[in-house]
Amino acid sequence: MDALIDFGKILIPASLVLYAAYLLVRSFLAKEIELKKLEIRSRSIETVLPLRLQAYERMCLFLERISPQNLLVRLNPGAIPAREFHQVLLSEIRNEYNHNVSQQIFMSENSWELVRNAKEDLVVTINEAASEVGQEATSLDLSKKIFEKIINKPDSIAHALVEIKREIQQTF
Repeated sequence: MDALIDFGKILIPASLVLYAAYLLVRSFLAKEIELKKLEIRSRSIETVLPLRLQAYERMCLFLERISPQNLLVRLNPGAIPAREFHQVLLSEIRNEYNHNVSQQIFMSENSWELVRNAKEDLVVTINEAASEVGQEATSLDLSKKIFEKIINKPDSIAHALVEIKREIQQTF
């Protein structure tokens, strides 16, 4: 019986010391893991932040390029048929959008939705204007009709630009 008591006297303190060592090592490892996570996150931010800024910059450029004031002036070659000009406009918008569609992964869902809606609103406006001009209309007639329609609508492109700029300012 004495041997059992002596064994207990040794075993209980040893198990307490072992448990304390276990808690100490576990705490140390948890802190090390957190430090590694923070280090990885900071490296990730160093890499992703410039890409996010570039994405926002490209989306601002996209919105500026498809704004009717810039798009119609840039693409209007003169007196071509309105139907042909209509296709040129839609093709240019589609190409610009497809060129920048990958930037959505760096943007918030809300900003990307605004960009996409602005593009779609412009396409709808161009299609409506094209359907209202006659068969013999020129690109100048179509441009005038597009400007008339845009004046009466809220400017979704300007709204998207403002929101993108606001989101960039919140980042810094």
